[in-house]
Amino acid sequence: MPDALPHTPAAAPLRVLVADDNPVVRAGLTALLHGRDAITVVAEADDGRQAYEGALRHHPDVVLLDVRMPGVDGLSALPHLVRLAPVLMLTYSRESEVVRRALRLGAGGYLVHGEFTADELLTAVRDTAAGRSRFTPSANSALLEALRERASPRNAPPPGPFVGHSELSEREVEVMDLIASGLSNQQIAAACFISQKTVKNHINRIFTKLQAGSRGEAIALWHRGPAGGTARHG
Repeated sequence: MPDALPHTPAAAPLRVLVADDNPVVRAGLTALLHGRDAITVVAEADDGRQAYEGALRHHPDVVLLDVRMPGVDGLSALPHLVRLAPVLMLTYSRESEVVRRALRLGAGGYLVHGEFTADELLTAVRDTAAGRSRFTPSANSALLEALRERASPRNAPPPGPFVGHSELSEREVEVMDLIASGLSNQQIAAACFISQKTVKNHINRIFTKLQAGSRGEAIALWHRGPAGGTARHG
């Protein structure tokens, strides 16, 4: 008789913490997620403080976090939570500044209620745990709207000296603005609907044109010219 095939244990289910001040929303999310596609909800919270305490206690693989909650809100808790687990914003808030701030603070993705199906939510939870970003349409649009507004001639500062070879393409300007907003390569890829490899290629070209040796140097040059003037994004 041939030896029996070795037993491969099933992967442990993803552990999720749901933080939302609306008990109906929390119950709905828990009912939707728990036990489906190897996902288990290990804790619920109705504000940021409870979410943080629950994350310390239960060690979730992903935190689903609302923005506006009484007590400690989601954005206030976010920088503390991301030290414990990947965080996926799950909220009704779609304002561009809120979206951008959440990403700057380390959110791994941003979903707006009413813009995703149950299957898309499950996929977003798994992707967040794996380090891949997910955005719903209005969150992505809010981010791009903020970039367009920032690039508008009405909001542009007086032109100063060019920064190195700053003849960036439209896409490179978009990527550089996202870099300057504090987004990671992964978040930029999700926001622009391109691969992380393409993001890296854009960044390499940007660094060459700005004559920058690092991300921090590129951001500094993007905001200020070498002679102290404002950089022009050409």
